[in-house]
Parts: sequence; structure tokens; C-alpha cells
Amino acid sequence: MSLADECAAATAELTIPLLLRSNATEFADRPALTMLGDEDSTLTWGDLRRRVAAVSLGLADLGLRSGDRLLISASSRIEHWLVDLAAVHVGAVPGSAYATLSTPQLQYLADHSKATVLVIENAEQLARWSPVLGDLPEVRAIVLMDPTGVTFDDPRLTDLATVEAAGADRFAHDPSAFEEGWQHITPDHPVTLLYTSGTTGDPKGVVLSHRNVLHQAVAIELQVDTPAHAPTIGYLPLAHIAERVLGIYVPVYRAGHVHIVSDTAQAVAALLAVRPSTFFGVPRVWEKMVAALQGFLAAAEPAVQDAVNGASALALDCYRLREAGQPIPPETAEQLASLDALILKPIRAKLGLDNVTYAGSGAAPIPVEVLTFLAGIGVDVYEVWGMTETTGTATINTPSRFKLGTVGVPNVGMELKLAEDGEILVRGPLVCQGYLQADGSIQPVTDADGWLATGDIGTLDEDGFLTITDRKKELLITASGKNVAPAQIENLLRTHPLIGYAVAIGDRRPYVTALISLDEEAAPLWAAAHNIDASDPKALAEHPVVLAELQAAVDAANARLARPEQVKKFHVLPAALSPESGELTPTLKLKRRTISERHAGEIDDLYR
Repeated sequence: MSLADECAAATAELTIPLLLRSNATEFADRPALTMLGDEDSTLTWGDLRRRVAAVSLGLADLGLRSGDRLLISASSRIEHWLVDLAAVHVGAVPGSAYATLSTPQLQYLADHSKATVLVIENAEQLARWSPVLGDLPEVRAIVLMDPTGVTFDDPRLTDLATVEAAGADRFAHDPSAFEEGWQHITPDHPVTLLYTSGTTGDPKGVVLSHRNVLHQAVAIELQVDTPAHAPTIGYLPLAHIAERVLGIYVPVYRAGHVHIVSDTAQAVAALLAVRPSTFFGVPRVWEKMVAALQGFLAAAEPAVQDAVNGASALALDCYRLREAGQPIPPETAEQLASLDALILKPIRAKLGLDNVTYAGSGAAPIPVEVLTFLAGIGVDVYEVWGMTETTGTATINTPSRFKLGTVGVPNVGMELKLAEDGEILVRGPLVCQGYLQADGSIQPVTDADGWLATGDIGTLDEDGFLTITDRKKELLITASGKNVAPAQIENLLRTHPLIGYAVAIGDRRPYVTALISLDEEAAPLWAAAHNIDASDPKALAEHPVVLAELQAAVDAANARLARPEQVKKFHVLPAALSPESGELTPTLKLKRRTISERHAGEIDDLYR
């Protein structure tokens, strides 16, 4: 039986409610959820299902019905998981909103989804919603997770504790009200509604089914060897497809233990506390780790540097043998094991990665130099590619089959081909049900033959490995008619630790230029190491030594680019790009239109 057939067979009848019942029966006393740093918060699988039952019945009493949409506006916390799973048991379709969204953006989600219930974290989040609550007639109930400091001046307002208590009382008197309430749910029932980050326009509401998310969970299990009930950390927002899959659906399928991290900035602290066997990091997480390690090693004694460099070189030799599918000679493997235990594993332990057997990266391009550095300390990071519309990973590198600089081969059951213009087309069981329409219908995202046009441009090599070159809509066409992929340029520039983000400019222009944003953590450390008495971002952006170093970084990138792609001039922005500034999406992708409009003057100066 092929892996695709195994996935299809395993997910034929599965739903999230069926799995949660199974976990509560077979693994009732095993831990399911813990807030990082608060062991008393731990819910076992038995606890979790009892509380989900109570919240589910409480939400039903508020008028939530099968097919309704429910929006959660909250950080990562146990209640977020409870409400999401409870809504699924009603047959409703839950979705999460990024905590950084503005009031107009929140109103768009509520208007478009026609959500009947809003679940809001606290007074701070409620303040974002308050200006538009009166304009949301579809909303029947507004549930606050933490009502501290809130005046209940809207008849729709209530708090989660009250909802859960009412549901618990009802469950105690009539458990069948809950048990019968989810029996109608099938594998093709919608399980979540996720809105895309909207880099090129209004966000789209992507509808995923139980079959979509559980196929992904099974595919991961079949290709990545991890222990059952493994501890993981949930640090990304649940509005992100990666966290939904890895933080909810995979743990429900594997009866895992999620340590919830409320602040993404605490990811490394969480790694140190949990020391998981798997970890998925967006590129910025890995880049920051590498920058920190490089700074540590640069300050180390020469003897320490030599020892690390020697062990790293051997680790890379073995990595390249595995990449080529070749055996590692026994004496080499023995030598690496000795050096790893003595030198490399202690380095990994400083990051909490000493138990990791599978590490992934996705959501944006990651520089090959970052992957190579990590492989040199024994952390093999496997790049994947996908999108919300493909339930996350559509292509994957695995320990048994990987190629550096690519995003792997099609995931289990998926097909992939390239259109004439290089656009990547995919089809298969991970493709979403479609986009939610304003009238509540779901519009398919595929053509008549089932192919999804992803909007990404790529190439396939002779072994079937995919390389992403750019977004179709983001290709720059210079004044001379040359097609330039900005991501390739930006990726090369970001290999320098000083550079947090780079934005390639050149559409309808005579040559390519770049806006550069300094890394807000690494830049001050670099400056101190080079005896620069300046920590203010604006001062650093103007310092001649920093500018000279950035010119060297641009020159190094240009040496690897074709002439039409080379950066002729650059400008250093005085402040970091961020979601809060509106220049990055919540998933840390560049909002090119916003950046171009906001810095139009600086861009024009680069062409004078």
C-alpha cells in the first residue's frame, strides 16, 4: 500500500470529535495542554474533553449552530484551544484573528464571515472591537475570556466562565446533549476558517475540512519519525496554518502534549524548558538563532572556535552524504558521534534543540547559509512549502529525502506541475474546500481538473525537487523588460546578520535598488562588537561603518546575481519593519504596496 493509500485509509472516517473522544478514553490521564511556566494549568485529555463538552453546550445555548462561523480574537492560551474545539463539536466553523489586526481589519473579518459569535480575550482586545460592534448585526453573542475591567453595557456580552459553567451543568444532567450534538459531523465538514494575510489585497477566507487537516497529520506521522505523545511547543498564532496543524490537529491525532506560549518572543525560552523532539520555525526564528550563535562564537577563545569549526566541518560532510543518499563510513560516524557529544550537542542545548530529531522551516524563503550553519551544529532544518489553501505543507523535505535549497517533493497524495509561465499548480487531498463567499457559500479554488494555481513561481529539478523563485504577482519587470525575482535578491541580502529585512525595488525602473531594515536585535550587538557607540536605530542606520558593512553585504549578494538583478543603490530605513508598523503581515511577510507607498520619497531618491 502506498503512503497516499495509507493516508486515505486512515482518514476515511476520522473527525476531530472522534479523535478527542478516543484520546479521552485511551489516554485520559496523559497531559494534553499546559501553559508554559504554569504546570498547575495542565489539562489531561480527559480534562480537556470534559471542558470542551461544557463550553460546546454553553455556546449552543448562546445560539451557535452547525454551519455558523465563530471568530476568536485572543492570544495563545488554553481557552483559545477550548473554544475552538468546542465550536467544532457544535459543527460550527471557528477561526482565529491575529492579535495585531486593526479595528477596520477586524470588522472586515466579522462582516465577511458573518460570524454569529465573537470570543474576545480581554479588555484590551475588546477596545479594538468596540468601535464596530454596533455595526455587526449578525453577531448574537460576545464572549470574553477575561472580563476584568469590562463594563457589560452590551446585552450580547457575557464571559467564558459563565458560558462554561452553564454548559457544565447541562452536561452533568444530560451528557447525551453533547454526545449526540457532534455525531452529524463527517470528514468533509468544515473544521476551520482561516483568513490569508492579505499581502496583495483583502484577505480571503479559506475553508478547511476535517479530512484536509487530518490528512496532513497522518502524512507528517508517516514521514517524520517522532514518539507518540511527544511534547511540543505552540508559540505561533493560531491564525497561522502552521500552528493550527502542529498545535491542534497533529496533537489531537497523536495525543500529544502542547506547551502553549503566549508570546512568540519566548520561543527560545520555551525550547529550553520543553526540549521538544520536533520544532517548526519561520525563517526569522532560525535567522535570529544563527545570529545569536555567530555572535557567541565570534567572542569565544580561538581554541574554542577551532574546535567548533572542526566539528562543524565534519557534521557538514555527513550532512552532504545524507543529502546525496550515500552511506556514512562507520569510522566517520563514530568520530562525529564523539565530537557531537563533546562540542556540538552542548551548543544545541543552549537553544533547547538538543532533543530535536525533526526541524522544519516554511512560510517564507530561508537563506541556504542559515540552513548550512545549522546543519553544521547538528540541527538539520528541512524546508517545506505550502499555503493556507494547501493546509500548510504541500511539498516537504524529510530526513530520508531532502535537498538543500529546495522545498522538497510533493507531500503524500499531492500532485504538482508547472504552468507555462512557471506558476506552481497543485492538486490533491490537502487542497482546501474553497474560499468563503459573502453569501455563505464556498467557492472552489481549483479549475475543472482540480488544479490550484498557487501564485508562486518555481522550478523542478530532475529528481522532482521544487525550488521557489518568487510570487507571480511580485515579479519586478524593469524598464528594459527584464523579469527580476525580488525574493532571491532579498534572501541573499538577509544572510548578513545586520539585515533584518530587505525590499527589492525596480518595477518599471531602470535598475534594481533596495530598502534595508536593520535587525533590531543583532544590529546593536554588531555595533558594540565593532566599538560603535550608538544603539539608536536611526543613528546606526546613518553610521558610516554600518553603511560600509552594508555595502559589502550588497556587493557579496551582487556577486551571486545576474547583472539585471544586481542592486545598484540602497537606503537604510531608520526603524525596523514590523506588523505593528503595518509594513509586515502578521506572518512577517513584506507588505510591498504599503512599503512602497510609505517610502515613496526615499525610493524616488534612489533613482536620481
